[in-house]
Amino acid sequence: MRILVVEDDVQIADMLAEALTNRQYVVDVVQDGETALNYVQTLNYDLILLDITLPKLDGIGFCQQLRDGAKAIVADGGLNCSIPILMLTARDTVADKIAGLDAGADDYMVKPFDLGELMARVRALLRRGSSRVGAKLFWGNLCISPSTYEVTYEDQFVNLTPKEYAILELLVSSGRRVLSRPGIIERVWSLEDPPSEETVKSHIKSLRQKLREVGAPDDFIETVHGLGYRLKQL
Repeated sequence: MRILVVEDDVQIADMLAEALTNRQYVVDVVQDGETALNYVQTLNYDLILLDITLPKLDGIGFCQQLRDGAKAIVADGGLNCSIPILMLTARDTVADKIAGLDAGADDYMVKPFDLGELMARVRALLRRGSSRVGAKLFWGNLCISPSTYEVTYEDQFVNLTPKEYAILELLVSSGRRVLSRPGIIERVWSLEDPPSEETVKSHIKSLRQKLREVGAPDDFIETVHGLGYRLKQL
């Protein structure tokens, strides 16, 4: 799951990025609405956390432009206009909340907010956008539980690093579709710290080793030469 944080308060943005990253989300952070629109046009996001008071383009204007795009350019493969939006703002009047929701926000929280409640609302919005959030994923004898980040193979626990888990979940979600190394980087790492393709190769090697240790075949993760990786046909 990839989340865009649009917040010009560096301290709040860093706190949100750290909390979300610790929960295995991929997080990008921007500080103004215009840059946020550019990011949404470039990458597929599952959720946006949005401040209202922003430079260049405020949160209300961002929401309006994003939602209005549904009428103009969604048919051309432009903006993903249905991304859930959670507004985070110090504006706490009823009129402010109405303005935010009418502009296209799906939820609204007033600063300062409780981090636990925020994460619960994040999970709720993500569930609305994806029927598979929280549901277990299976590939043969492999089982992945997105709600607990646990992986088992033939009921044996597989101890993975956060990035190994994210790559494996992506592979299982993609089925037999081939994922290139740049494609994996785009889905698993934030824009601020993209690794080299060799890093992806190292993670795949480690994943294969850990899966072999619990009885998976050597080619459970296949290499499609010149293209990328996919899971072995069941």
